[in-house]
Formats: sequence, structure tokens, C-alpha cells
Amino acid sequence: MNTETAPRRDRRSSRWDEHRRARREQIVDATVAAVGRCGAGVGMEEIAAEAGTSKTVVYRHFADRSELYVAVCARVAGQLTGRLRAATRGTGHPREVLTAAVETYLAFIEADPELYRFVVAHPFLDRPVDADPVSTLSDLVGDQAATLVAAALRQAGRDPAAAAPWGHGVVGMVRSAADWWLRADRPMPRADLATHLTDLAWAGLSGLLPRTPSETEETS
Repeated sequence: MNTETAPRRDRRSSRWDEHRRARREQIVDATVAAVGRCGAGVGMEEIAAEAGTSKTVVYRHFADRSELYVAVCARVAGQLTGRLRAATRGTGHPREVLTAAVETYLAFIEADPELYRFVVAHPFLDRPVDADPVSTLSDLVGDQAATLVAAALRQAGRDPAAAAPWGHGVVGMVRSAADWWLRADRPMPRADLATHLTDLAWAGLSGLLPRTPSETEETS
């Protein structure tokens, strides 16, 4: 009995796919570097020069500026969420988790403020896209914050339903303050801003999250 098998994909096509993926990553790398060198208002000419190629070649790999912008946003989102997970992994007390998350977020944007401005200002969006990359980034961070809050609630036997609005609300507050901080040219040290935001957020969350045994003993 003959068995039909699907034709093997041409190896040259597979190699081209891999080459295209690698070249796209290189162009995203070049875009990030060009933003760091030229600022958030960087143009395609500077990006192509940083990549060591021409705009025509860039457009072979990205249909337009918007597609390149979305790819850069995806890179930034992956880096930020990865650092937040690492910073809050294994942290015990909810306030310590909050402190680590706020400090990590602020340190991330301070390390490359022009890249952050490039992402949030949409300079390359010259057409509508399926999803606003900035909103998607905020949602990712908010979901991560909500997961941490939900874990604290479940640990105390509480209903975690409120974790989503609390987590997204805290992220919105931190992002708004961080945007102001950059626009105002960082009028206070990052550590001071992190402390202020942590104090404000914890003043609300501490009344909603369950107290630890040590906190209960301190107030008794």
C-alpha cells in the first residue's frame, strides 16, 4: 500500500526564511541603535545607514515604517516584561514586589529615554495598525502586575477578582508619572520618584491586601 507523504519544503526556501528573520532582527537592532544616537525623531535614512544598507533594502524586509515600528515595540515589550518578571520572582512581601516592579520600570526607561520616547510617541505610525503597540505594552505590564496581586490575594484566601483593576491601575499611575518625569527632564533622582510612587501605590493597596502575621503583630 502506497502512503502519500507531504513534499519536503525546499531547503533553499527554509534558508531564505531564516536569513529573512535574522535580517529583520538586525534591522531592529539598527533602529534601536539609531534611536539612541539620533533621538526619538530618527529617520529612515539614519536607520538604513546604521544597518549598513539602503532604505530600499529595509523596505524589502518591512513593508513600511509602521511595520518596523511595531517590531521595535515588540522588542521593547519583551525586554521590559522579562526584566519585571526577573525582578519580582521570588520576592516575598507584596510591598517588596511593588518596590521591585516600580524601580525596574523606571530604571528601564531611564537607561534609554530616547527609545522610550520613540515607542510612546508613535513617530513611525503612518497608518492604522491592528493594535496600538503602546496600549499593548501597557496591557502586558498591567497583566503582569495583576498576576502578582492575584497571587497575594489567593495566598490569603481572598477573592482575586479585584486583582485586574488594581494591577492595571497601579501601572497606569506609574506610567503617567514616568512620562511626566521624562518630559520634565527628570527633576528628581529616579530613586526618589520610585519611593514616592511606591508609597502612593502601597497606601491604597495595603488597605486592600491582607496583612502578614508580622504586620498584624506590629499593630496589636
